[in-house]
Amino acid sequence: QVQLVESGGGLVQAGGSLRLSCAASRRTFTIYSMGWFRQAPGKEREFVASMSWRSGSTYYAGSAKGRFTISRDNAKNTDDTVYLQMNSLKPEDTAVYYCNAQDRPGFDYWGQGTQVTVSS
Repeated sequence: QVQLVESGGGLVQAGGSLRLSCAASRRTFTIYSMGWFRQAPGKEREFVASMSWRSGSTYYAGSAKGRFTISRDNAKNTDDTVYLQMNSLKPEDTAVYYCNAQDRPGFDYWGQGTQVTVSS
């Protein structure tokens, strides 16, 4: 069973920063990619950023480019962890942020979500 445990959400003023973390239990889970999605009230869940675990290649939504940075910690003997550093936050970034992991393309696992609220 894959478990994704998120942390780091909260309330911040516009222009501020937050860092989200997501730890994946290793067990028998081999990571293909990890990333972040978000869902604002009344909207569809949308892609924010992801990282290919083998190559380290990163991908960003247009709204995240230049402001958000995805990174990882995949040291041996620890849970694989993905981070999302969010800078220059805007009120429109307010959403529940979900960690996503894949053990192969199209096979998704999700975290419980963490609320990010940006006040104007």
